[in-house]
Amino acid sequence: MGAETLVNNGEAKAPLILGLQPAALIDHVACVDWSLLHQIPGERGGSIPVEFKELEHILSELKKHILTSVDDPSPMKTMAGGSVANTIRGLSSGFGVNSGMIGAYGDDEQGQLFVSNMNFTGVNISRLRKKTGPTAQCVCLVDAYGNRTMRPCLSTAVKVQGDELTKDDFSGSKWLVMRYGIFNLEVTQAAIRFAKLEGLSVSIDLASFEMVRNFREPLLKLLKSGDIDLCFANEDEATELLRGEANASPEAALEYLSKYCRWAVVTLGANGCIAKHAPEVVRVPAIGETKVVDATGAGDLFAGGFLYGLVKGLSLEECCKVGSCSGGAVIRSLGGEVTPENWQWMYKQMQIKGLPLPDIRN
Repeated sequence: MGAETLVNNGEAKAPLILGLQPAALIDHVACVDWSLLHQIPGERGGSIPVEFKELEHILSELKKHILTSVDDPSPMKTMAGGSVANTIRGLSSGFGVNSGMIGAYGDDEQGQLFVSNMNFTGVNISRLRKKTGPTAQCVCLVDAYGNRTMRPCLSTAVKVQGDELTKDDFSGSKWLVMRYGIFNLEVTQAAIRFAKLEGLSVSIDLASFEMVRNFREPLLKLLKSGDIDLCFANEDEATELLRGEANASPEAALEYLSKYCRWAVVTLGANGCIAKHAPEVVRVPAIGETKVVDATGAGDLFAGGFLYGLVKGLSLEECCKVGSCSGGAVIRSLGGEVTPENWQWMYKQMQIKGLPLPDIRN
C-alpha cells in the first residue's frame, strides 16, 4: 500500500499531545425519530460495526426520518470524527494546545475532508499517512433526547499498522491519547512501546460498553501492564469492567482503575464525574446550565478539557471542572466538534468557576 506522509506549514515543534487513531473517520450525524432506530439491528445507544452496504442503507433511510429543529436548521452534519480526533481537535481549536494525530486516511473524498477539517482546526497532520483505499465512516443517530446510537463502517477502511510507526512519530511529545479497541490492539501496543521509550504518558478511553464486555481480558492485561497513566471510562463501561463482582459501582471501578493508572476518571453523564489520583478522590457535578442537543463527543471533549488541566498543572478537581465545561460545550450542538459560539460559552463557564483560560480566544 503506497503511504505518503503529509507535512503542514512551518512544522517544527513536536505536538505536546499526540492522538493515535489508526483509521481516519468521517461522521454523519443526524437527529432521527425512534422508528429508524427500531429498524436498525443491535442495542440502541451502543456502537456496533456495520458493512458498507448497511451503512449506505442507513444513510439512504435517514432522509425519511430526520428531525429538524428551530435551533439547528442543518439536520445532518458531516465532519471528521472518531473519539481521539474529537479530543485532539478540541485541544487544538478550543484550548490552543499544540496537538497532532497519528493515523491513516484513504485517497477518497472522505479522506480529504478529514485532513482539511483537522488542518483547519490547527491540528498537526504531519503524522497522518495517506493510503490507497476507503476512509472509515460512521453514522451517528441522535434521538430527541440527545442520546446517540453509532454504526461505524471500518472493515475495509485504510489504517495505520503497528510496524509503520517510528520513534520519530513520538519524539518530543508529552502525552499519547488512545481509545481501546480490539481491532487496533496490535498498533496500540506498538504505540505504547514507543511512547514509553520516548517518555510519554499514555491516556486511554474505554470506548464502549460492548468493547469492554466482549474483549475484557485483553483490556485488563493492558491496564495491569502499568503502561496506562490515565484512564477514562463512562458509567456503563465502568460497570462492565467489574461485571460479575459483588460491587460493580462506578466508585468500585474507579478504585480498581486507580490501582493500575496514575489518574482514573469515571464520567457519570448528568451526574458529573468522579476521579482519583494517588490518595485523592474528587466528585465534580456536571454543568447544569446546558441543554443536551447531542451527546456525541461529550466524553471526548471532557477528556480534552481534563488533559488541558493536566498540562497546565491544575489540581485534580480543576481538571475535572475544565472537563465538565468542555464536555458541556460539545453537547449543545450536533456532532463531536464544538462550534465557535459554544467555545465562547465554555470560556464564560471557566471564568465563572475561576479556572485559567486558554491563551487563545476563538
